[in-house]
Amino acid sequence: MELIILLIIAIFVMLYRSYKGQNVYKFMTEQAAVVYDKFAPYSFKVVREKTKELGQEYTVKQYAIQIATFAIFTAVITYMYFYNVLISIIYVILAVSVIPYLAFLRCKRVYSEYIFEQVQIYTTNTIMEFATTQSFVKALEGVVASGVLEEPVLSDVNMMISLAYQNGSIDESIEFMSSKYPYYIVKNMHQLFLQITKEGAKDSGESLENMQLDIDMLVESVYRDRMDRATFHKSFLKYGVMLYLLVMLVQYLLGRDTYISILSNPFMVVILHAVLLVNSYFLLKGEKYYNENVGAE
Repeated sequence: MELIILLIIAIFVMLYRSYKGQNVYKFMTEQAAVVYDKFAPYSFKVVREKTKELGQEYTVKQYAIQIATFAIFTAVITYMYFYNVLISIIYVILAVSVIPYLAFLRCKRVYSEYIFEQVQIYTTNTIMEFATTQSFVKALEGVVASGVLEEPVLSDVNMMISLAYQNGSIDESIEFMSSKYPYYIVKNMHQLFLQITKEGAKDSGESLENMQLDIDMLVESVYRDRMDRATFHKSFLKYGVMLYLLVMLVQYLLGRDTYISILSNPFMVVILHAVLLVNSYFLLKGEKYYNENVGAE
């Protein structure tokens, strides 16, 4: 234990002496940013940037609180399990290292919610424009001109318009958008417009109205699902934390001295490690479920 503390102090002193006159913390954060820009997946960069634009990215203070909370909770729980400082330090490092992954999941959820809202705006406004113009391309141009769309959906709709004029038909445009946003409402709306355009239907008002009702019902069910997920998520986290605290009940029933004597058995130590790791795995799986496929049908 003393050796680890001395190594940490030595590394800090070396950094301080090497970058005398500079802020060591600033240097370390800058180096971390360089490593992130080099190795972080492109998708993470995109969704995080959009999360920042939407004002839903964590601040430095919020990340610091999250790190402190994870570190303190993990240190307390693992020490109560093993009464070993070195093991607690290892688990603290593992717990803190999970935070970037949780940030990625949260950013993906925010981005997914944003994309679904943009898809909803795209489909709803395209139907309204088509009811007036009776032309799919003109409807798309009207939606773009209205200024209700944002990136990246705005660029994709502009691409649809370009493909339609380039090919003289809407087939490739629809295929492009349907493959990029494989939502039920997008595919059904495109199928309806393709049918109207190909068959030259004279009275499409009723079909468009029914499609709009379908979209409204689907959007309502998606938002209801989000609220249900949020409620389940809170209960899930409480249950997961309570499972970690079962060690307190075990020690209360056996007595602290008896519990410590049990730790001398390697087999029991392995079981305790398994309990911690399995519970942590299911918590991460729950977080993944909560943050993924938001807005999907």
